[in-house]
Amino acid sequence: MRFNPSFTVGIEEEYLLVDPETGALTKNPPEAIFTECEQRLPNLVKPEFLQSQIESNTPVCKTVPEARARLAELRATVSEIAQAHDCAIIAASTHPFSHWQDQTHTNRERYNVLAKDLQAVVRRLLICGMHVHVGIDDDELRIDLLNQVTYFLPHILALSTSSPFWQGEITGLMSYRLSVFDELPRTGIPNTFDSFAEYQRHVDALITAGLIEDASKLWWDVRPSQSYPTLEMRIADVCTSIDDAAAIAALFTCILRMLHRLKQKNQRWRHYASMLIAENRWRAQRYGINEGLVDFGIGEIVPVHELIEEIIELIGEDAAELGCEKEISHLRTILRRGTSAHRQCAVYEQALAGGAEKPAALKAVVDFLMAETLAGTGAT
Repeated sequence: MRFNPSFTVGIEEEYLLVDPETGALTKNPPEAIFTECEQRLPNLVKPEFLQSQIESNTPVCKTVPEARARLAELRATVSEIAQAHDCAIIAASTHPFSHWQDQTHTNRERYNVLAKDLQAVVRRLLICGMHVHVGIDDDELRIDLLNQVTYFLPHILALSTSSPFWQGEITGLMSYRLSVFDELPRTGIPNTFDSFAEYQRHVDALITAGLIEDASKLWWDVRPSQSYPTLEMRIADVCTSIDDAAAIAALFTCILRMLHRLKQKNQRWRHYASMLIAENRWRAQRYGINEGLVDFGIGEIVPVHELIEEIIELIGEDAAELGCEKEISHLRTILRRGTSAHRQCAVYEQALAGGAEKPAALKAVVDFLMAETLAGTGAT
């Protein structure tokens, strides 16, 4: 009897809390924001490492459209609560101009331990991401798909970029977030494992040595979740547009279903060494969708829009089966009008060209992010 995964979907997003008047990060947001979020959205919203961050988590959803609807509710409700306390939320992986040195970490046991263990590396972690959980209810299949899906992670990153700024400067990278995150240990492309037992042996070796408490401190770009029977994609920047977020979630889910479909035909995606995938990861981090990724099958750099079109064709059957054809089609919109990173840079350059001074141009970027974060959520 063939095993068919549930392919349920859950989306985690991290937001930055800002002062809507100045655009700067809110250094010490009222605790009432988190208390009210817990009351209205129990178990779906929680503090993050820095006090100026807040994390939302959809419940387990049967489809990507359902997850998008729940994500809209989360963004709208968290925004409403934040506004009541003179704050706003932005979905961007870095803040355009606030400095990490001015931030304070959240006083929770887990975060206190991280602050002690990782020191300046974690204090710089003024970044936000989006994680997508897909229900893969079999341990061995989860490891098999983990090994194969790494090939597609740079493509996902390129489509999600939202962190071109760092401390008031355009970095020249479309996802500067990853440069900050990679300073942490146990990040990047995961190893290949022959079985779930081999994966667990590696995890147990770290636990036995006292290096980690559990697998939740493996901060790879994709990982088997410690808490749920899911494969968790973590490479993406948080998408400012909720429709972009839904498209990225749909892409990851459909790729996993496509790989499983191949497996049922005794086929699989060709394995490429991590060093090769890491090259594409860097290109996605540096250029986003602008300069192409390497197609290792032919050994050439190919424009991202051509690669994404190929993937859309590959997963057409899966998108139809999972009911997310609309979300997959939106990938073409991202390719046409650019990611959040492109749009942030355009807003900044347009403001400067219109005579604005640098601080005002950076504030214009925050204004764009505040509006775009809530677009399509029903919030005002």
